[in-house]
Amino acid sequence: MKAIILAAGYATRLYPLTKNQPKALLPIGNKPIIDYIVEEIETIKEVDKIIVISNDRFYNHFVDWSSNRDFKVPVKIINDHTTSDDDKLGAIGDINLVLNEEKIEDDVLIVAGDNYFTFKLKDFYDYYKAVDKDCILVKELNDKKTLQSFAVVVLDEKSKVIDMEEKPQEPKSNIGAYASYIYKKETLPLIKTYLEDGNNPDAPGHFPAWLYSRQDIYAYAFEGECYDIGTPKSYEEVQQSVVKQEVAASKIENPFS
Repeated sequence: MKAIILAAGYATRLYPLTKNQPKALLPIGNKPIIDYIVEEIETIKEVDKIIVISNDRFYNHFVDWSSNRDFKVPVKIINDHTTSDDDKLGAIGDINLVLNEEKIEDDVLIVAGDNYFTFKLKDFYDYYKAVDKDCILVKELNDKKTLQSFAVVVLDEKSKVIDMEEKPQEPKSNIGAYASYIYKKETLPLIKTYLEDGNNPDAPGHFPAWLYSRQDIYAYAFEGECYDIGTPKSYEEVQQSVVKQEVAASKIENPFS
């Protein structure tokens, strides 16, 4: 299995924090967001390579980051050669670029590089192995405004996707999909088909929303939190939450400190 971390966005809503720094390298607690993601990916022993897809503006930032880490599996940084929101490939376009450049013919785990989460990524993988189908990651969200910024999913009694829509004005359920996916190797050629048919290359949820009517996709409902860091306010909220968790953990480990 190969893992792809999507980190080629420009995060303009986070300016000035991300004007000269990629969002995935912003610190949460004592390390950058992407470190948490890599550590979770490394718990899945089947993953034998991690590919980080960056834009041209921040490519060297990721190269510098990777050169100062001791990874358990090889990590490669790929430049999509875009320089702004005006010429970006979009998340699905970037996935397609990685698949082509790396000539990937394995199952693929895809994780957004700007999500901080507290669940175990291996649990998601174990669920995928159990159902042996393409999988998405979901959670119940009971605020309509929040749901309008997600891909919203309708599931049957076995957690198979029977409807999915990216950023709907009128959500059909309270189940939101997060930007983590596992696709079987047989599914990967359909990403090229999706793009060649002129479909939206941007938000990664558009692809499974197109795919579910063509083949089975199952949803893993995670326990814990997953934060999409999109604004300075949300970034600050995550920072405060993680610092509190780290302080609490240190008190448990050192009760007399």
